[in-house]
Amino acid sequence: MTLDGAARRLLVAELEGARSRGALGPGSVEAHIDHALVFARCCDDTPASVLDLGSGGGLPGLVLATLWPGVSAVLLDSSRRRCDGLRLAVGRLGLSGRVRVEEVRAEDVARRKGFREGFALVTARSFGPPAVTAECGSPLVSPDGLLVVSEPPGAEPARWPEDGLARVALRSVGTLDQGDTHLRILERSGALSDDVPRRTGIPARRPLWS
Repeated sequence: MTLDGAARRLLVAELEGARSRGALGPGSVEAHIDHALVFARCCDDTPASVLDLGSGGGLPGLVLATLWPGVSAVLLDSSRRRCDGLRLAVGRLGLSGRVRVEEVRAEDVARRKGFREGFALVTARSFGPPAVTAECGSPLVSPDGLLVVSEPPGAEPARWPEDGLARVALRSVGTLDQGDTHLRILERSGALSDDVPRRTGIPARRPLWS
C-alpha cells in the first residue's frame, strides 16, 4: 500500500509543523514518512488496532493511521506539549474518531483495561533502549500481536537476548531492512506476568538487560 499524493502532502505539512515545535528530529520529512511506511510491511494484513509508543511528532503513528483508513490507533506520549500538537494533527488530517492521543506514561497505561494486551501492533521509533522498549511495549501487545521497533544501522542481534525477551513474553521473529530503515520484529509469546511492567521509571533505571 502507498499513500496518495494528497495524503502525503498533508502529512508533510503536519510533520513540518512538528519539527518547528521541536517534536521531530533532523532529516528530510519525506524520508521520515518513507521510514514510517516500512513498518506496514511487517504485517501480513492490516491490523485491527495500533499503538504508537512514545509517538512524539507522530511517527510512525500518523503515517500508519493515514495509510490504513480502517484502523483504530492510539498515539501515546507522556509530554503535554507533544500531545497537544498530536491532537491538532489528528484533527487536521481527518483522523478524529478512530485515532486518539493519550498523554500518559507507558508503564501506567499498560495496566489500564482496554490497553493491556489490547493492540495487534505496537510500534516504537525512538522510545528507548531495547530492554526498556520491550518491558513497556510487551504488555500493550495482544497475545498474537507484534512489537516492531526501529533500530540504528548495524544494530547487533545481541541487543535483544532471547532470555531477556522471554521475561516479558516476547520473542524475536526477524528483522526488516529497507534502505536506511532497520526494524526489529518481536512477537508476543507465552503468558505475560502480572508484574510486567514494573513501576513507573523502574524499567529505565534498572533495565532487565544491558
